[in-house]
Amino acid sequence: MDSCCVAAVRANGFFGERIGSKKGIVFGSKDLVENGKKKLHLMPGVAYSVLTRDINKEMTALQSTPLPEGTPNANPASVASIILGGGAGTRLFPLTSRRAKPAVPIGGCYRLIDIPMSNCINSGIRKIFIMTQFNSFSLNRHLARTYNFGNGVSFGDGFVEVLAATQTSGETGKRWFQGTADAVRQFIWVFDAAKNKNIEHIVILSGDHLYRMDYMDFVQKHIDTGADITVSCVPMDDGRASDFGLMKIDQTGRIIQFAEKPKGPDLKAMQVDTSILGLSRQEAAKFPYIASMGVYVFKTDVLLQLLKYTYPSCNDFGSEIIPGAVKNNHKVQAYLFNDYWEDIGTIKSLFDANLALAEQPPKFDFNDPKTPFYTSPRFLPPSKVEKCKIVDAIISHGCFLGECSVQHSIVGVRSRLDNGVELKDTMMMGADYYQTESEIASSIAQGKVPIGVGQNTKICNCIIDKNAKIGRDVIIANKDGVEEADRPDDGFYIRSGITVVLKNATIKDGTLI
Repeated sequence: MDSCCVAAVRANGFFGERIGSKKGIVFGSKDLVENGKKKLHLMPGVAYSVLTRDINKEMTALQSTPLPEGTPNANPASVASIILGGGAGTRLFPLTSRRAKPAVPIGGCYRLIDIPMSNCINSGIRKIFIMTQFNSFSLNRHLARTYNFGNGVSFGDGFVEVLAATQTSGETGKRWFQGTADAVRQFIWVFDAAKNKNIEHIVILSGDHLYRMDYMDFVQKHIDTGADITVSCVPMDDGRASDFGLMKIDQTGRIIQFAEKPKGPDLKAMQVDTSILGLSRQEAAKFPYIASMGVYVFKTDVLLQLLKYTYPSCNDFGSEIIPGAVKNNHKVQAYLFNDYWEDIGTIKSLFDANLALAEQPPKFDFNDPKTPFYTSPRFLPPSKVEKCKIVDAIISHGCFLGECSVQHSIVGVRSRLDNGVELKDTMMMGADYYQTESEIASSIAQGKVPIGVGQNTKICNCIIDKNAKIGRDVIIANKDGVEEADRPDDGFYIRSGITVVLKNATIKDGTLI
């Protein structure tokens, strides 16, 4: 699966930066670093990044556009973030049957909500709101365990506040969130509170994306251009363009047209020459659209004005608020994000993004000591591995692997794989708890299946949800190539050709799927 990334080779003041460690020419501040030697003093407290090696030659002839005199530095203390918990998550069903989209596990030990939360922490943003509505129990529990209490991440005088959908007085107060903008509007009184008066900019984030981003660089570009709204975006191919908001921009990066998820002729009308972003002619032909990431920065007063007065009945940012602001001559700027980004909106995108983590080299890597990703501290023992063949795989904490084979797979926390198991192209989410050896022996003696994968079972092209009990001599391969199937009574679904074993499901000994 192609990742969405762009190498920005022009310095027009609206390009994002890649977070990395390669030496080269650095843009994104008033200062310049060249070939690893500091030419000017970098702005304190603002993370910067280096462009990749393959485009450094193209960069050498370009100069950074000077910023306007008196442009202030972005101050994290004046920035708040709002992370949207998402809707019902029907495209991620059955993984969202009992959990919200941001609570879906990823990478063996993380949840999707850890991505924007960690990006906020690494960016210095300490005022974080999370809006929840559907199946929010496990999400709220994870947030409380990880980010609120003393045994989690310490925020000093910042805060993490969950704003759960609730009914209030009046006719409109009886409705649940009707969309992304309506969710923020229903809690707009929070931003009028005295303690939030110093918030000058609000970053709106989605809780189901995979990427690493310095939001303060994003906010700095927003300030530098004097924008009312800034939209983070990436180049997009024909195959997925209709799933995103698409835009056209001028030479300064100002958005002049915005269409949310256009289809047919409206989609073709949004094609642009993306070589303006620095893509080669071949890349521009492959990625002829500029797609919104669903990540925005608003001036606080502009956001309140739009939601309360200009568009009081509009419910969605992408389809209503942003296009309306563009048409009404608000200054809406594009921020070209120059790194890996993936929208985890479907079973296939979740599956592909997870398995890509196990590739060498991976398109995205959770391992970066300067920008770590946080999650719930579980205090699990190291994994125990006995005479296993493990190739291009991630094995999480607290696993027990017998004499098994694991290829191009993710093995989640507390997983148990018995002797003879073969796991290939599989995302195994693990378990919420351990069974003792005596409990496992007792289950087998009673003809029951313990948590984990039993002896001599062969599994490929599969997602195994938490606490699944898969017996001995089971084969999960979907050899008939079935694309879609609903078999909840048998403990599984098939989505886009991928078998999804349900949470807490039991697959009996000898089953063939």
